[in-house]
Amino acid sequence: MKPSPELYDLIHSLTKSEKRFFKLHSALQSGEKNYLRLFDAIHAQSGGYDEAALKKQFAKETFIQHLPSEKNHLYKLILKALRSYHAESSVSGQLKQQVSNIEILYNKSLYEEASKVLVRAKRVAKENERYYLWFELLTWEKMLLEEAYQSGNFSNDVGELIAEEDIVLGKLRNLAAYHVLYAKINYVFRSGGYVRTPEEHAIVEEISDHPLIKGKNTALSDRAASICLYTQGFCFWARRDWDTSYAKFKRAKEILDNRPVLRKDLPKRYVRTCYYIVQCEIELGKYDSARANIKHLRSLTGDPGFSDVDIKQQVFNSSWSAELRLLDRMGDYKAAIALEKPIVQHMGRMQREYDLEFRFLLSTAHFGAGDLSRSLHWLNRLLNDPEPTLRQDLYTYAKLFNLVVHYEMGNNELVEYISRSTKRFLTKRSRAYGVEAALVEHVRKLAKTSGAEAKHGLFVSLEAKLNELMEDPDESTVLKYFNICAWVRSKVQGITMAEAVRKEVAALKKTN
Repeated sequence: MKPSPELYDLIHSLTKSEKRFFKLHSALQSGEKNYLRLFDAIHAQSGGYDEAALKKQFAKETFIQHLPSEKNHLYKLILKALRSYHAESSVSGQLKQQVSNIEILYNKSLYEEASKVLVRAKRVAKENERYYLWFELLTWEKMLLEEAYQSGNFSNDVGELIAEEDIVLGKLRNLAAYHVLYAKINYVFRSGGYVRTPEEHAIVEEISDHPLIKGKNTALSDRAASICLYTQGFCFWARRDWDTSYAKFKRAKEILDNRPVLRKDLPKRYVRTCYYIVQCEIELGKYDSARANIKHLRSLTGDPGFSDVDIKQQVFNSSWSAELRLLDRMGDYKAAIALEKPIVQHMGRMQREYDLEFRFLLSTAHFGAGDLSRSLHWLNRLLNDPEPTLRQDLYTYAKLFNLVVHYEMGNNELVEYISRSTKRFLTKRSRAYGVEAALVEHVRKLAKTSGAEAKHGLFVSLEAKLNELMEDPDESTVLKYFNICAWVRSKVQGITMAEAVRKEVAALKKTN
């Protein structure tokens, strides 16, 4: 069995200040510290965990005979040090410490001191809408109230405490219900991207019609309101109602901006909200606003609550993918491919979904810039990925785009094979929409046609078919991945892909 890389991953995820704290924390411990030598050895490794190298390095040491237990001990010590290091860095950490302090004071019969800590902790929990911890504090308050009664102190009213508990439970249930609704619609987007199938539309409609989403003033807290508006934004996004979606995401951002403590406590939601604001602006042709909000996204890593490694990575993923989409939509492919190097440097650290998305975006960027070889490179990296369930939309459009790339490269015999396999794939996955069928059929015919006039006629035919299909919002979804209409128009008009896209942008500016 291959040794687990968990300890290696944990050590290499530590910041400089976290490593320094761990070393200082360890200095306070007595006895042998072989775990520090193990820490340094693993920290020195690069390119992945190498257990054989560790065994060789410490071959003469007794502790290496018990390497699994030594690794486990080190792992626990690092986590213990991190708990201490981050104890004050989040509201949740502070409140958990306060709950522990209350328990300690209570067990020592220091009830008055415990009550003072509880009052302060409840105020923090209330201000930050941390209902789980607020409810736990109320449990301790009931225990302290019982001790007060036994001491003859009847100044506090148990009725008020029960009423407060009911309010907290109501808000907790309300928030939990919103989380369930968000989880449902998030599943649709994470698994298949843009909503197209009747089944996906049915799920979105069910969520949209839920009383907590459709009703007014149904959110019982700002925390719940932010996730309500965020979910509403997704629902309107699924309907391609970009204006309403834009308004909902902007309102969710406004709530978090007006409550800095919540924004600090919900950095991922804030980043995602900003990301979808940019996406709406791209769809609406508000390119200057999109640029400004991408800049805002990148500035967040200097704000309180946004300095953790995972948040910084999310900011990178969101802002750079948004910029790639923006440049693609504007036809500025030269600027888009200039982003490749920094993106590649981050690929080993990003979530799988973003990794796949960047591969597709880089492929379309190089295609637009005329570098077919590099475009195929990124396309193959996506199509050869062993993850078959995540973002099926990317795999579907990658297969279609693969057909176009090979046609442009003159691989006509391969196009015939790819067209058949793509058609089978689409039929099997129930994704054989009009656009997909038209593209597969026309590209297959183009690969078999040699005359320039005949090819031009096929492109004119495909353009007419696409113009008809684009009236259906579900069919026009393809444009969010690859601007097939601009590609076909470039062939009909004898211009570059970039020129065709820029003509679209100019026309959009005139209508706006």
